[in-house]
Amino acid sequence: QVQLVESGGGLVQAGGSLRLSCAASGTIFSINTMGWYRQAPGKQRELVATVTSGGSTNYADSVKGRFTVSRDNAKNTVYLQMNSLKPEDTAVYYCNAHVVVTTPIRFLEIWGQGTLVTVSS
Repeated sequence: QVQLVESGGGLVQAGGSLRLSCAASGTIFSINTMGWYRQAPGKQRELVATVTSGGSTNYADSVKGRFTVSRDNAKNTVYLQMNSLKPEDTAVYYCNAHVVVTTPIRFLEIWGQGTLVTVSS
């Protein structure tokens, strides 16, 4: 069974920084794209940033230049460094991973439980 465990959320003042981490565990053959999504109260879940196994990244326009996504393939872990945080960044942040498992081979999309980020003005 594969699961994602997130950490690093919390309360921060506007202009501050936070770093989120998400580690995948279980019997994993490989992980393709990993990334972060967020859902603010009353809004739909939206893409924040993704990173492929080769290191290619993709960002939402709203976070470009402020957030950086990275991963450690040896540790099956993805990170989100968030700088210059704004109140509108307040949301539950979810980790996401596209995982390949074997016996039998399956392609799974896994979600973390979410971690709350609150940015005060």
